[in-house]
Formats: sequence, C-alpha cells, structure tokens
Amino acid sequence: MMTHYLIMLRPTQWLKNLMLFFPLVLSGQLLTQDVVVRGGLAFVSFCLVSSAGYVFNDLLDRERDTFHPKKSNRPIPSGKVSAQGAALCGAVLLAAGIAIASRFPAGVWWLILSYIGVTLSYSLIFKSVALMDLFCISAGFLIRLYAGAEAFAIPISPWLFLTVFLLAIFLSTGKRLGESFSLGDAAGDHRASLAGYPPGFLAGTMYMTGSAVLVTYTMYVVSRPRLVYTVPLCLFGLLRYTIRVASGANGDPTDSLLKDWVLFLVSLAWAAVVIWSVYR
Repeated sequence: MMTHYLIMLRPTQWLKNLMLFFPLVLSGQLLTQDVVVRGGLAFVSFCLVSSAGYVFNDLLDRERDTFHPKKSNRPIPSGKVSAQGAALCGAVLLAAGIAIASRFPAGVWWLILSYIGVTLSYSLIFKSVALMDLFCISAGFLIRLYAGAEAFAIPISPWLFLTVFLLAIFLSTGKRLGESFSLGDAAGDHRASLAGYPPGFLAGTMYMTGSAVLVTYTMYVVSRPRLVYTVPLCLFGLLRYTIRVASGANGDPTDSLLKDWVLFLVSLAWAAVVIWSVYR
C-alpha cells in the first residue's frame, strides 16, 4: 500500500526542484551560504507542493487515464489508491509544503504560492489549451529558479532567465511531441491540447527553441569565460534529447535523464565542469 502512495507522489519528478540551486551554484556561493537549512527546506517545500499537484492532477484525469496505455497503471486510475485516500494525501502534502514555506522571507513564500496557483490552473484549465500548457510548465521552472534566487539572495541574470525559460519550452514541447508519437491518432483523446497543434508544429517549435537555448546560454557564459567549456556539453545534450524524441522515445525530461545513460552522463559532465570552472 505504501509503495503505491510513494509512486503516486512521483519522486523522480523532484529532480526538477534542483533548479532552486542553480543561482547558488552558478554564482560561486555554494560554500558560503547556509545551504542545508535554506536550500534543504526550500527543496522539501517544493517537493511537497509539486507532489500534491501531481496527486490532484491524477485525480482530475483518473477516468481518462484508465484508457491510456501507460497512465492506466498509475496508482489512482488503476484503483490501487482510492480517490479519497489520494485527496487526503494531496491535502496533507500541500499543507505541509505551505507550512514549511512560511518560514522563508516573503519573496519565497509568494513564489511558492504562485507555483501552487500555476499548477492548479494548469490542471483545471490550461493543460487542455494548446500553447498555454507549454507556458504553464515553463512558468513552473522559472518560479523554481527565482525561488532559489530569493532564498539565497542572489540576482538572476537576464540571460539565465531566458535560457531557463526557453529550455523549459524546449523540453515540454519534446514531451508533447513524444506523446503524440506514442498515442498516434488517439493523441487528442488522451490530451486535448495535442489536438490544437498542427502537424509539424511541435517538431518545429522544439528545433527552434533548442537553437535559441544554445544562443542564450552562450551569451550567459560569455561573461564567465571559464564556463565557455560547458557550451559543447550543452549542445550535445540538446541534440541527444532531440534525437531521442524524434526517434519516438519518451520525451519526459526526468524519464529521459534517468533512462538515457548517454544523456545522464553528459548532464553529470556538465555539472562537473561547472563546479570545476566556478570553484577551482
């Protein structure tokens, strides 16, 4: 029983919350901040509220997901976790996340509340609306970035903002494209927003935003000469993900990272070069 509840929380998706630490690591202040207290609590708070969002989203989609080839195996649509139990679990997670967030300065508090608002609006309305679904997902990444900046009192470069924004659009577009490939003609029945994208639009958008990510990231590291060596790794990662999606594989970012060993190793190499360049 507990295993089903844990799966329902989607712990692998907590990797997205590492975005909180990007401002800290890239600024070179990793060793000068109270990382365990500030970063740890912020990370836990976002993990709790994001899992609550996944639970409520699955509750809303449970009837439709029963006909999905993969989502039908999730704890809620499969009946392994009751709707009442899931609702109670989601409410407890949400309350706990907000309670932890209340210990932070007002800036972090409001960003977490904004994240909750974006997540709820996505689940209730915008996940069925073409383009709005992509921008809601991107907003979630940006909120994490700025929450980390507020928690550690570190300003965000405009180029870093653009890089994260475009990268989130790139990844979410790839995820949608992967879904359209796997679901085929039934894609619009399982995810209404897919019916709103003309043929070729998602692929074109993924290529366009991937190129834009490379440009904005390069502009970001130009003022940080030691980080220039991470640009080839960034390009390799973008191309590897593009090949993965275009080949019909799952485009979910966390799934791609954890199941594609090449992409995983490139990500580790990028992190290692960043840490070496900034802290050597």
